[in-house]
Amino acid sequence: MSVFQRLSMIFKSKANKALDSVEDPRETLDYSYQKQLELLQKVRRGVADVATSRKRVELQIQQLEQQSGKLETQGRAALTQGREDLAREALTRRSGLSSQIESLREQHANLQGEEQKLTMAAQRLQAKVDAFRTRKETIKATYTAAQAQTQISEAFSGISEEMGDVGMAVQRAEDKTAEMQARAGAVDELLASGALDDVTGTAKDDIQAELDRMASSTGVEAELERMKLELGQGNGGGSAPQIEGGNNREGS
Repeated sequence: MSVFQRLSMIFKSKANKALDSVEDPRETLDYSYQKQLELLQKVRRGVADVATSRKRVELQIQQLEQQSGKLETQGRAALTQGREDLAREALTRRSGLSSQIESLREQHANLQGEEQKLTMAAQRLQAKVDAFRTRKETIKATYTAAQAQTQISEAFSGISEEMGDVGMAVQRAEDKTAEMQARAGAVDELLASGALDDVTGTAKDDIQAELDRMASSTGVEAELERMKLELGQGNGGGSAPQIEGGNNREGS
């Protein structure tokens, strides 16, 4: 295969693919149906033309038959008046009309047969056109439904892809948020332990820290003494009588 043949084949294949992508089967079916209707219309016009010709021949036959009858009447009248020559002339003309009438009758029979053939052909074509129309509408409805399903599937596919991207973005956001929360917690712990200086500038020096510790210890001691007193008051109320009683026994 030559280079030009290969290029021609590639071009044709791409052209066919491009045509397939833009071709709508529904439009093709409608176009075919329209062409069939035009053909059917032509056949019907043919039937009408043949019928018109047949009718015209029938009228001609009727006119010639009327003339033939008139000539026969004239021939009889001529004989009754003793004009045999006129009677012969009338019969001669009548004979010529008879041959014309016979020819027209043959033509009429031919036209009648042709009209019947065309009528039957038109009927068969009409049946085919009706069947094609039913099939066309069925195919169009099926194609429309398939097209709608395809569009819905493509839409769902696009939504799924977008939701996948959104899910990944949400996951990244959650991971980043968790990481920031962890870092913030770690910084708080480090600040609380004193491992990091307070960036607010309120960090205490060693003396102040010792004073705070002493104040905290003083507070703890004071709280402890208060609790001892409270406990001593409760126990004193119950133990005082025992001590007094013991003293009395010793005095006695």
